[in-house]
Amino acid sequence: MSVLDLPSNRAEAWRWADLGGLAAAAALEPVARADAAPYFLDLPGARLLFVDGVLDEGASDLGSVTLAQLAAGDHPLGRRAGGLGWLLRLDGQAVTDPVQVVHVATGRENHLAAEIVLGEDAAAQVVETYVGAGWSNRATRVELARSARLMRAVRFLQGAGFVSVRDEAAVGQGASLVTTFLGAGHAGSRIDGQIVVGEGGYAEVGGALLTAGEQKQECAVRVRHAEPNGQSHQLWRAVAADRSVASLAAAVEVARHAQKTDGEQSLRGLLLQRTATVNLKPELEIFADDVKCAHGATVGELDARALFYMQSRGIPKPRAQAMLTRAFVADSIERIGNEAVREAFAADADAWLEAVL
Repeated sequence: MSVLDLPSNRAEAWRWADLGGLAAAAALEPVARADAAPYFLDLPGARLLFVDGVLDEGASDLGSVTLAQLAAGDHPLGRRAGGLGWLLRLDGQAVTDPVQVVHVATGRENHLAAEIVLGEDAAAQVVETYVGAGWSNRATRVELARSARLMRAVRFLQGAGFVSVRDEAAVGQGASLVTTFLGAGHAGSRIDGQIVVGEGGYAEVGGALLTAGEQKQECAVRVRHAEPNGQSHQLWRAVAADRSVASLAAAVEVARHAQKTDGEQSLRGLLLQRTATVNLKPELEIFADDVKCAHGATVGELDARALFYMQSRGIPKPRAQAMLTRAFVADSIERIGNEAVREAFAADADAWLEAVL
């Protein structure tokens, strides 16, 4: 399949997509394989290393994960990822140690599918990291049965190229899905999500996109409340420096009979220079009449008064800028429930700030 058969920016869902950057990443010359060891956290559980979408069996411990032939969806990018992928399937009431997946790109063909299927009252944690250079394309399907719980944490640390992620999730009755993204590398990215929330289900998706140079990152996530009494929260933060572009599009759809829905969106952007761009698009489509839905979207610069105050107390300007920017993205990272994962994500954000400011 050619990289030229991509959607057009004329389509609303793709209006900010960096299709040129994606095509350029797919044409990158192969590079040396990055060392993946530093990106695995000190956690028990399965460790999977994929190099250009292929499992490195010698460096992996599958644990409760299996490899399986997975069907491709109909998404323009996700349909490329059908074939041999990884599958985490837990029976009812089962609990597993965290599953860590490190994806290394070297500029070669690189597509991979995954499925996470949790039975009633099962619980799992999945941590994914993207490093290297090239186009990394992923499609993940999540199915949560009644009262199942899944925490996902995904960080983009690629040095060059593009990362495209397509997530499709079904959150069952009383189930909980919490997904946090961090874009702190130098590659472009697109987070594309479709989440359906069942009766009494809870879905939380968000994170921070940090862009610099000519980089472009975006998210386009839609949460659909299909049944009553569901809750969803989308909390996204974007920080843009130089001439980079960060785009956040978050939508909530409430079906006609999905009464008592509670949906919230919070989109905030921070411009470190006025040459940078942050695009925000919160969207509500409500067909029920007994709901509580709200959204907020703001873009601004660092508070000049706070900077002046901190400098007057002897804090150098770059350090003051870093502290204020770190505070700006903190609430999106602190929602990660696992302390070790949360600290790793915070360290990645701090490293980005130190390099940019």
